[in-house]
Amino acid sequence: MSLSEEPVLIVDDEAVIRKLLSLRLSQGGCVCREAADAEEAINILSVQPVSLVLLDIRMPGKSGEELLPEILAVYPDMAVIMVTAVNDAQMAIDCMKKGAYDYLTKPFNLDEVLLSAERALEKRRLILENRDYQYNLEQKVAAQADRIRASFLNSIKALAYALEAKDKYTSGHSQRVAEMADATARKMGLTDEEREKVRLAGLIHDIGKIGIGSTVLNKEGRLTDEEYEEMKKHCQIGERILSPVMDDAGLMRMVRHHHEHYDGRGYPDGLSGQNIPLGAAILSVCDAFDAMTSERPYRPSMGAEAARTELKRCKGRQFNPEVVQAFLGVKGNFAVQMPG
Repeated sequence: MSLSEEPVLIVDDEAVIRKLLSLRLSQGGCVCREAADAEEAINILSVQPVSLVLLDIRMPGKSGEELLPEILAVYPDMAVIMVTAVNDAQMAIDCMKKGAYDYLTKPFNLDEVLLSAERALEKRRLILENRDYQYNLEQKVAAQADRIRASFLNSIKALAYALEAKDKYTSGHSQRVAEMADATARKMGLTDEEREKVRLAGLIHDIGKIGIGSTVLNKEGRLTDEEYEEMKKHCQIGERILSPVMDDAGLMRMVRHHHEHYDGRGYPDGLSGQNIPLGAAILSVCDAFDAMTSERPYRPSMGAEAARTELKRCKGRQFNPEVVQAFLGVKGNFAVQMPG
């Protein structure tokens, strides 16, 4: 390995030793700096990049043994070689257990000094390269996972739209719910990130209906109690569909709980009050409003004004009062044309 331009710090209280080591390592291509004690070494490390430290174990004041953990705590990628007298060998070995790469004993074989420095710097280089490789690999894997997740979500959205397109009475429902939910979330002061999650949940909140039988899903008329129980399963089915690729538990809870009621009489889990996720409470209001203002095979649209009156009547029972207030407060500012 070439030591060209590798920055090395030699820490020893004996000037002769420092000069001897500096001369040999400089001949090998290193750029050497010297420190006579721990304080000077710390000052140099704080302002100048260093790849390798040759550290004398015994020095006046703070010893090399004491300085080693301080260096590695601040510069964990630093390669450190301990410099010691022969009778300090066991202490040097103990230092290696604490993170030093090697130790050199006095008097030196200068060729061995250069070889040890080369090995220490090569090990440091490999560690850094491996870390960079792992980081880049993780970034690539994460990016690929994001692409797969985005592709899956786009497919889910397409399925949701296709599901609605089969029924003229629900066509465009998810898009309208998403737009209204986004505007309501903005009114309530949610962050951009939180609003985006609410909007996405609005687009896919009914995806679980894919798992509901067509005889129930497309029935022209009111559902029987048994059919209604079957329809209610779409909340859990939607959560199961999303769980393999969605690592956002909050978003999946919105999908699962968008039919919970403020008084605890909703489904699937009978949550009540503040136990209902805010995003789900927002979807509940928007979902209900769109349903009330849409034509159904068993009833006509009740109109926007009547729907707003119904929201007011049911706040505190079916709907979160704060959400209803926010929803009604932005009625005229929705990005899409609201029915009625």
